[in-house]
Amino acid sequence: MNNLLTLLRKHGVEYNTVNRVELDRQHLAETDLVIGAGGDGTVLSAAHMLDYGTLPLLGVNTDPITDEDRDTKKKTDERRSHGALCLCTANNMDENLPKVLYGEIDLSIRTRIQCIVKSTFSETKLVPALNDLLISNPSPAAVGRFRMGFLVPLDMNINNAATGSRMDEKDTFHYQRYGTVTRFGGISYDTRDSLNIWSSGMWVCSGTGSTAAMAAAGGKPMELDTKDLQYYIREHMVEKTPEGEREKAKDNGYVLDNEQLFLRWNSQKGTIFIDGSHLTHNLELGDEILINNKAPPLQIFLR
Repeated sequence: MNNLLTLLRKHGVEYNTVNRVELDRQHLAETDLVIGAGGDGTVLSAAHMLDYGTLPLLGVNTDPITDEDRDTKKKTDERRSHGALCLCTANNMDENLPKVLYGEIDLSIRTRIQCIVKSTFSETKLVPALNDLLISNPSPAAVGRFRMGFLVPLDMNINNAATGSRMDEKDTFHYQRYGTVTRFGGISYDTRDSLNIWSSGMWVCSGTGSTAAMAAAGGKPMELDTKDLQYYIREHMVEKTPEGEREKAKDNGYVLDNEQLFLRWNSQKGTIFIDGSHLTHNLELGDEILINNKAPPLQIFLR
């Protein structure tokens, strides 16, 4: 950290420092660049504050993993970071940081995951996820039950006029055909390819996160600049799926650029883990979840 701050002063950069757990939007006023000094976790924490996607982010891996660390016979510190989201390390920032400051390295634009949770009396937009979401029971040993599908907008107008009440809605064709409908942001949706799931939970990742936990779970690496998302159902108990839905019961699939994934949480408790374990959102029975790629993309310097 001392070397990094010395380097910034050498190039005439005005800066403020803040611990990652204390970072707040007030620290971003009159800021041109955010530097996450630490590892991938620090970069992800900083990215959560950049939810408008207007400020660029640079990651510096201050404690990079070494070849010696890969030798399991030696008693080395295995907490060191791989720095997949970091442009430079403590060993080469003297060379790479000036390239960023003087515009010699192009910014990468990365798709992020938008997740909205609708409970009985509230609708909450979570911070954008750069890598992935894990939606599961809080206990890794417990089964998570949810209904999954893709949302399709519905025109719920009556005689070309907007519906004014739930009683009006009951006279519409869509209500008679679908029963109750799902709403997010005041927009009505039907659900296609709906499927009941019993599993250990579900991963949803962006292209950036497709080589992290998603790949380890059995998912597929994606192009880093893709706008598509990928989902993977963990330990999918297909035998709990009704016969007529078995064909749709695929563990692994994609949420394309124009699609919206929908979950209805059918367990008593649940948790959404956002880019790891530090940031979470609790779920209750009946909560509805919308997932798409509409979060503002992140501007980040990457090698």
